[in-house]
Amino acid sequence: MFGSDSIGKPHRIAFVLVPEFTMIAFSACVEPFRIANRVSDKNLYQCQAISLDGRPVLASNGLSVNVDGGLDDIVAETVFVCGGIDIKDHVDDRLLKKLRRLSSHGVNIGSVDTATHILAAAGLLNGHKCTIHWENIPSFIEQFPDIEVTSELFEIDRGRYTCSGGIAALDLALRLISKQYDPATAAAVADQVMHHRIREGHERQRMGLRSRLGVAHPKLLAVIGRMEESLEEPLSCCDLAREVGLSARQLERLFRKYLATAPTKYYLDLRLNKARFLLRQTSLPILSIALACGFVSASHFSKCYREHFERTPSEERRVAV
Repeated sequence: MFGSDSIGKPHRIAFVLVPEFTMIAFSACVEPFRIANRVSDKNLYQCQAISLDGRPVLASNGLSVNVDGGLDDIVAETVFVCGGIDIKDHVDDRLLKKLRRLSSHGVNIGSVDTATHILAAAGLLNGHKCTIHWENIPSFIEQFPDIEVTSELFEIDRGRYTCSGGIAALDLALRLISKQYDPATAAAVADQVMHHRIREGHERQRMGLRSRLGVAHPKLLAVIGRMEESLEEPLSCCDLAREVGLSARQLERLFRKYLATAPTKYYLDLRLNKARFLLRQTSLPILSIALACGFVSASHFSKCYREHFERTPSEERRVAV
Protein backbone atom coordinates (compact mmCIF):
# COMPACT_ATOMS: atom_id res chain seq x y z
CA MET A 1 0.00 0.00 0.00
CA PHE A 2 1.21 3.49 -0.83
CA GLY A 3 3.22 4.96 2.04
CA SER A 4 2.75 2.02 4.40
CA ASP A 5 6.48 1.30 4.58
CA SER A 6 7.58 4.89 5.06
CA ILE A 7 5.99 6.01 8.32
CA GLY A 8 8.30 8.52 9.95
CA LYS A 9 10.56 8.85 6.91
CA PRO A 10 10.11 10.14 3.37
CA HIS A 11 8.24 7.90 0.98
CA ARG A 12 10.66 7.38 -1.88
CA ILE A 13 9.22 7.56 -5.40
CA ALA A 14 11.15 6.83 -8.61
CA PHE A 15 9.88 8.08 -11.97
CA VAL A 16 11.21 6.03 -14.87
CA LEU A 17 11.14 8.23 -17.96
CA VAL A 18 10.67 6.23 -21.14
CA PRO A 19 11.86 7.94 -24.36
CA GLU A 20 9.17 10.21 -25.84
CA PHE A 21 7.38 10.38 -22.47
CA THR A 22 4.70 13.04 -22.11
CA MET A 23 6.02 16.01 -20.15
CA ILE A 24 2.67 17.28 -18.92
CA ALA A 25 1.71 13.94 -17.36
CA PHE A 26 5.13 13.50 -15.69
CA SER A 27 5.05 17.03 -14.28
CA ALA A 28 1.45 16.62 -13.09
CA CYS A 29 2.44 13.46 -11.20
CA VAL A 30 5.74 14.54 -9.63
CA GLU A 31 4.88 18.13 -8.64
CA PRO A 32 2.15 17.31 -6.07
CA PHE A 33 4.66 15.33 -4.01
CA ARG A 34 7.13 18.23 -4.02
CA ILE A 35 4.40 20.67 -3.07
CA ALA A 36 3.16 18.36 -0.30
CA ASN A 37 6.58 18.72 1.33
CA ARG A 38 6.30 22.50 1.09
CA VAL A 39 2.76 22.94 2.42
CA SER A 40 3.33 20.51 5.30
CA ASP A 41 6.81 21.84 6.05
CA LYS A 42 7.92 18.20 6.27
CA ASN A 43 9.96 15.89 4.08
CA LEU A 44 7.04 13.60 3.23
CA TYR A 45 8.29 12.49 -0.19
CA GLN A 46 11.62 12.02 -1.90
CA CYS A 47 11.53 11.73 -5.68
CA GLN A 48 14.11 10.66 -8.24
CA ALA A 49 14.06 10.64 -12.04
CA ILE A 50 15.41 7.54 -13.75
CA SER A 51 16.18 6.59 -17.35
CA LEU A 52 17.03 3.20 -18.79
CA ASP A 53 20.75 3.96 -19.01
CA GLY A 54 21.23 6.94 -16.71
CA ARG A 55 21.45 9.39 -19.59
CA PRO A 56 19.12 12.35 -20.24
CA VAL A 57 15.80 11.47 -21.88
CA LEU A 58 14.01 13.24 -24.72
CA ALA A 59 10.36 13.94 -23.99
CA SER A 60 7.73 13.89 -26.72
CA ASN A 61 7.98 17.70 -26.93
CA GLY A 62 11.67 17.45 -27.84
CA LEU A 63 13.02 18.73 -24.50
CA SER A 64 15.85 16.80 -22.87
CA VAL A 65 15.44 15.95 -19.17
CA ASN A 66 18.34 15.12 -16.86
CA VAL A 67 17.94 12.16 -14.54
CA ASP A 68 19.40 10.93 -11.26
CA GLY A 69 20.53 7.57 -12.58
CA GLY A 70 19.70 4.40 -14.45
CA LEU A 71 17.59 1.37 -13.57
CA ASP A 72 20.18 0.02 -11.15
CA ASP A 73 20.01 3.27 -9.17
CA ILE A 74 16.34 2.97 -8.22
CA VAL A 75 15.83 3.26 -4.47
CA ALA A 76 12.11 3.55 -3.86
CA GLU A 77 8.97 2.20 -2.28
CA THR A 78 6.94 3.26 -5.32
CA VAL A 79 7.95 3.36 -8.99
CA PHE A 80 6.02 5.15 -11.73
CA VAL A 81 6.83 4.46 -15.37
CA CYS A 82 6.09 7.51 -17.51
CA GLY A 83 5.15 6.83 -21.12
CA GLY A 84 4.10 8.85 -24.13
CA ILE A 85 3.92 8.41 -27.88
CA ASP A 86 4.91 5.26 -29.79
CA ILE A 87 4.95 3.28 -26.56
CA LYS A 88 5.22 -0.06 -28.39
CA ASP A 89 8.70 0.99 -29.56
CA HIS A 90 9.88 1.51 -25.98
CA VAL A 91 9.09 -1.84 -24.38
CA ASP A 92 12.60 -2.63 -23.16
CA ASP A 93 13.46 -6.06 -21.72
CA ARG A 94 15.77 -4.46 -19.15
CA LEU A 95 12.90 -2.39 -17.81
CA LEU A 96 10.46 -5.31 -17.78
CA LYS A 97 12.89 -7.44 -15.76
CA LYS A 98 13.60 -4.60 -13.34
CA LEU A 99 9.90 -3.94 -12.75
CA ARG A 100 9.24 -7.63 -12.08
CA ARG A 101 12.13 -7.72 -9.61
CA LEU A 102 10.96 -4.59 -7.81
CA SER A 103 7.41 -5.92 -7.60
CA SER A 104 8.64 -9.22 -6.14
CA HIS A 105 10.29 -7.17 -3.37
CA GLY A 106 7.05 -5.39 -2.49
CA VAL A 107 7.55 -2.16 -4.41
CA ASN A 108 4.37 -0.44 -5.59
CA ILE A 109 4.31 -0.12 -9.37
CA GLY A 110 2.47 2.60 -11.27
CA SER A 111 2.16 3.99 -14.75
CA VAL A 112 1.51 7.39 -16.22
CA ASP A 113 -0.18 7.86 -19.60
CA THR A 114 0.63 5.04 -22.07
CA ALA A 115 3.11 3.28 -19.76
CA THR A 116 0.28 0.98 -18.65
CA HIS A 117 1.28 -0.90 -21.80
CA ILE A 118 4.73 -1.56 -20.28
CA LEU A 119 3.28 -2.80 -16.98
CA ALA A 120 1.02 -5.16 -18.92
CA ALA A 121 3.96 -6.44 -21.01
CA ALA A 122 5.81 -7.15 -17.75
CA GLY A 123 2.88 -9.25 -16.52
CA LEU A 124 2.27 -6.92 -13.58
CA LEU A 125 -1.38 -6.14 -14.31
CA ASN A 126 -2.73 -9.69 -14.39
CA GLY A 127 -5.69 -9.76 -12.02
CA HIS A 128 -5.64 -5.98 -11.55
CA LYS A 129 -7.84 -3.22 -12.90
CA CYS A 130 -5.97 -0.63 -14.92
CA THR A 131 -6.52 2.34 -17.17
CA ILE A 132 -4.66 4.03 -20.02
CA HIS A 133 -5.12 7.09 -22.23
CA TRP A 134 -8.45 6.84 -24.09
CA GLU A 135 -6.72 6.84 -27.47
CA ASN A 136 -4.81 3.69 -26.52
CA ILE A 137 -7.69 1.68 -25.07
CA PRO A 138 -8.64 -0.11 -28.33
CA SER A 139 -5.06 -1.18 -29.09
CA PHE A 140 -4.52 -2.20 -25.46
CA ILE A 141 -7.59 -4.43 -25.53
CA GLU A 142 -6.44 -6.02 -28.77
CA GLN A 143 -2.99 -6.80 -27.35
CA PHE A 144 -3.95 -7.69 -23.78
CA PRO A 145 -7.47 -9.14 -23.98
CA ASP A 146 -7.24 -10.84 -20.57
CA ILE A 147 -6.43 -7.66 -18.63
CA GLU A 148 -9.30 -5.58 -17.27
CA VAL A 149 -8.82 -2.07 -18.65
CA THR A 150 -11.24 0.75 -17.89
CA SER A 151 -11.77 4.25 -19.24
CA GLU A 152 -11.41 5.77 -15.76
CA LEU A 153 -9.16 8.74 -15.05
CA PHE A 154 -7.06 6.56 -12.78
CA GLU A 155 -7.16 3.19 -11.03
CA ILE A 156 -5.73 2.27 -7.62
CA ASP A 157 -5.71 -1.49 -7.16
CA ARG A 158 -3.53 -3.26 -4.58
CA GLY A 159 -0.17 -1.70 -5.22
CA ARG A 160 -0.87 -0.92 -8.87
CA TYR A 161 -1.49 2.71 -9.76
CA THR A 162 -2.37 3.53 -13.35
CA CYS A 163 -3.61 6.78 -14.81
CA SER A 164 -4.75 7.92 -18.21
CA GLY A 165 -2.20 10.71 -18.53
CA GLY A 166 -2.42 14.47 -18.82
CA ILE A 167 -3.89 16.20 -15.79
CA ALA A 168 -5.33 12.89 -14.57
CA ALA A 169 -1.83 12.25 -13.18
CA LEU A 170 -2.39 15.19 -10.84
CA ASP A 171 -5.65 13.72 -9.57
CA LEU A 172 -3.97 10.35 -8.99
CA ALA A 173 -1.11 11.92 -7.02
CA LEU A 174 -3.53 13.99 -4.93
CA ARG A 175 -5.61 10.90 -4.19
CA LEU A 176 -2.51 9.00 -3.02
CA ILE A 177 -1.45 11.91 -0.79
CA SER A 178 -4.96 12.03 0.66
CA LYS A 179 -4.95 8.29 1.36
CA GLN A 180 -1.50 8.34 2.99
CA TYR A 181 -1.94 11.50 5.05
CA ASP A 182 -5.25 13.37 4.98
CA PRO A 183 -7.59 15.18 2.61
CA ALA A 184 -6.49 18.55 4.02
CA THR A 185 -2.91 18.04 2.82
CA ALA A 186 -4.12 17.02 -0.63
CA ALA A 187 -6.48 20.01 -0.74
CA ALA A 188 -3.64 22.37 0.20
CA VAL A 189 -1.56 20.96 -2.68
CA ALA A 190 -4.52 21.33 -5.07
CA ASP A 191 -4.91 24.97 -3.99
CA GLN A 192 -1.24 25.64 -4.77
CA VAL A 193 -1.67 24.47 -8.36
CA MET A 194 -5.12 26.10 -8.67
CA HIS A 195 -6.79 22.74 -9.22
CA HIS A 196 -10.16 23.59 -7.75
CA ARG A 197 -11.56 20.09 -7.47
CA ILE A 198 -9.80 16.76 -6.96
CA ARG A 199 -11.51 14.47 -9.43
CA GLU A 200 -12.57 10.93 -8.62
CA GLY A 201 -11.03 8.08 -10.59
CA HIS A 202 -14.33 7.09 -12.17
CA GLU A 203 -14.83 10.42 -13.93
CA ARG A 204 -14.65 10.40 -17.71
CA GLN A 205 -11.37 10.95 -19.55
CA ARG A 206 -12.77 12.75 -22.57
CA MET A 207 -14.99 15.78 -22.92
CA GLY A 208 -18.59 14.91 -23.64
CA LEU A 209 -19.62 14.68 -27.26
CA ARG A 210 -21.53 17.95 -26.95
CA SER A 211 -18.39 19.88 -26.01
CA ARG A 212 -16.12 17.93 -28.34
CA LEU A 213 -18.25 18.45 -31.45
CA GLY A 214 -19.85 21.77 -30.61
CA VAL A 215 -23.25 20.18 -31.28
CA ALA A 216 -26.22 20.14 -28.91
CA HIS A 217 -28.84 18.15 -30.84
CA PRO A 218 -29.62 15.20 -28.52
CA LYS A 219 -30.58 12.70 -31.21
CA LEU A 220 -27.51 13.44 -33.30
CA LEU A 221 -25.28 13.05 -30.25
CA ALA A 222 -27.01 9.76 -29.36
CA VAL A 223 -26.33 8.38 -32.84
CA ILE A 224 -22.67 9.42 -32.78
CA GLY A 225 -22.30 7.84 -29.36
CA ARG A 226 -23.67 4.57 -30.73
CA MET A 227 -21.28 4.81 -33.69
CA GLU A 228 -18.29 5.17 -31.35
CA GLU A 229 -19.48 2.18 -29.32
CA SER A 230 -19.92 -0.11 -32.33
CA LEU A 231 -16.87 0.34 -34.55
CA GLU A 232 -16.14 -3.40 -34.65
CA GLU A 233 -19.69 -4.33 -35.65
CA PRO A 234 -21.09 -1.31 -37.51
CA LEU A 235 -24.80 -0.68 -37.45
CA SER A 236 -26.75 0.38 -40.52
CA CYS A 237 -27.91 3.97 -40.81
CA CYS A 238 -31.49 2.70 -40.75
CA ASP A 239 -30.87 0.92 -37.43
CA LEU A 240 -29.12 3.97 -35.97
CA ALA A 241 -31.96 6.23 -37.03
CA ARG A 242 -34.60 3.83 -35.69
CA GLU A 243 -32.91 3.73 -32.25
CA VAL A 244 -33.47 7.48 -31.81
CA GLY A 245 -36.89 7.66 -33.45
CA LEU A 246 -35.82 9.13 -36.78
CA SER A 247 -36.04 8.06 -40.39
CA ALA A 248 -32.85 7.48 -42.36
CA ARG A 249 -33.60 10.63 -44.37
CA GLN A 250 -34.02 12.73 -41.22
CA LEU A 251 -30.72 11.40 -39.86
CA GLU A 252 -29.01 12.28 -43.14
CA ARG A 253 -30.32 15.85 -42.90
CA LEU A 254 -29.07 16.20 -39.29
CA PHE A 255 -25.55 15.15 -40.25
CA ARG A 256 -25.54 17.46 -43.26
CA LYS A 257 -26.82 20.40 -41.22
CA TYR A 258 -24.55 20.11 -38.17
CA LEU A 259 -21.47 18.26 -39.44
CA ALA A 260 -21.53 18.92 -43.19
CA THR A 261 -21.11 15.25 -44.01
CA ALA A 262 -23.17 12.11 -44.51
CA PRO A 263 -23.64 9.69 -41.59
CA THR A 264 -22.08 6.85 -43.60
CA LYS A 265 -19.00 8.98 -44.28
CA TYR A 266 -18.73 10.08 -40.64
CA TYR A 267 -19.01 6.46 -39.45
CA LEU A 268 -16.41 5.27 -41.96
CA ASP A 269 -14.01 8.03 -40.87
CA LEU A 270 -14.33 6.90 -37.23
CA ARG A 271 -13.48 3.32 -38.20
CA LEU A 272 -10.56 4.30 -40.42
CA ASN A 273 -9.08 6.60 -37.78
CA LYS A 274 -9.21 3.77 -35.27
CA ALA A 275 -7.49 1.53 -37.83
CA ARG A 276 -4.79 4.13 -38.41
CA PHE A 277 -4.03 4.26 -34.71
CA LEU A 278 -3.87 0.45 -34.47
CA LEU A 279 -1.51 0.31 -37.46
CA ARG A 280 0.79 2.88 -35.90
CA GLN A 281 0.68 1.72 -32.29
CA THR A 282 0.45 -2.08 -32.48
CA SER A 283 1.97 -4.99 -34.35
CA LEU A 284 -1.41 -6.64 -34.94
CA PRO A 285 -1.84 -8.28 -38.37
CA ILE A 286 -3.60 -6.06 -40.88
CA LEU A 287 -6.47 -8.52 -41.18
CA SER A 288 -7.01 -8.41 -37.40
CA ILE A 289 -7.08 -4.62 -37.54
CA ALA A 290 -9.53 -4.72 -40.42
CA LEU A 291 -11.89 -6.99 -38.47
CA ALA A 292 -11.51 -4.89 -35.30
CA CYS A 293 -12.66 -1.85 -37.27
CA GLY A 294 -15.68 -3.48 -38.88
CA PHE A 295 -14.30 -4.46 -42.30
CA VAL A 296 -15.17 -7.89 -43.64
CA SER A 297 -11.95 -8.43 -45.59
CA ALA A 298 -8.39 -7.11 -45.82
CA SER A 299 -8.90 -6.15 -49.47
CA HIS A 300 -11.99 -4.02 -48.74
CA PHE A 301 -10.19 -2.43 -45.79
CA SER A 302 -7.13 -1.65 -47.91
CA LYS A 303 -9.26 -0.06 -50.63
CA CYS A 304 -11.13 2.18 -48.17
CA TYR A 305 -7.94 3.06 -46.33
CA ARG A 306 -6.11 4.05 -49.52
CA GLU A 307 -9.00 6.22 -50.67
CA HIS A 308 -9.11 8.02 -47.32
CA PHE A 309 -5.42 8.42 -46.41
CA GLU A 310 -3.84 8.09 -49.88
CA ARG A 311 -1.68 5.18 -48.78
CA THR A 312 -2.31 1.51 -48.10
CA PRO A 313 -2.34 0.03 -44.58
CA SER A 314 1.03 -1.60 -45.29
CA GLU A 315 2.49 1.74 -46.36
CA GLU A 316 1.06 3.38 -43.24
CA ARG A 317 2.80 0.85 -41.07
CA ARG A 318 6.12 1.38 -42.85
CA VAL A 319 5.81 5.16 -42.43
CA ALA A 320 5.17 4.75 -38.71
CA VAL A 321 8.29 2.65 -38.11
